[in-house]
Amino acid sequence: MQIGPRNFFHLLLLSTLFLLITAFSMVAQSMDNEKLEKIFYVVGDTVTGQNGNWQVLVRGLPMFCFTDEFNNRMRIISPVKEIKDVTPEEMKACMEANFHSALDVKYCISEDVLWVAFIHPLRELSKDQTVNAISQVYNATLTFGSSYSSTDLIFPKRQEKEEVTPKKKKKLPKKS
Repeated sequence: MQIGPRNFFHLLLLSTLFLLITAFSMVAQSMDNEKLEKIFYVVGDTVTGQNGNWQVLVRGLPMFCFTDEFNNRMRIISPVKEIKDVTPEEMKACMEANFHSALDVKYCISEDVLWVAFIHPLRELSKDQTVNAISQVYNATLTFGSSYSSTDLIFPKRQEKEEVTPKKKKKLPKKS
């Protein structure tokens, strides 16, 4: 079977594209505990703990990071408030923020504490995504009680429905 010049060019282009995508995905999926710890030492004031279990102070705010390299999971969390001190209005605002303004982080409860958590597969994280995640945890923790936001981007809430007066029903014309 002969391949013409035009088909050869398309085959070469597709092969090159496939190799580039494969190479890029392997580079992008390379986060591990060693790289993560280096990031914490750059962004954090102090870092304590051990491989896969760190406490990081970021501009005075405590954060914890737990990883499981074998199962490809990680989380960065920060305590906000004891759950007994959270008002119903604050809880409702947290749940709404999880939908509108806490983008890649979420407000959640564990062991009677309200937390901000970023949970993600570990290997798929890039350095920039990790720094962004730390920033979002920081912002969502600090904005609890005000804007409940992790970034400047906020998805708009649906406007309250105005009262609509029902219109008179129109009769359909009779079939002829």
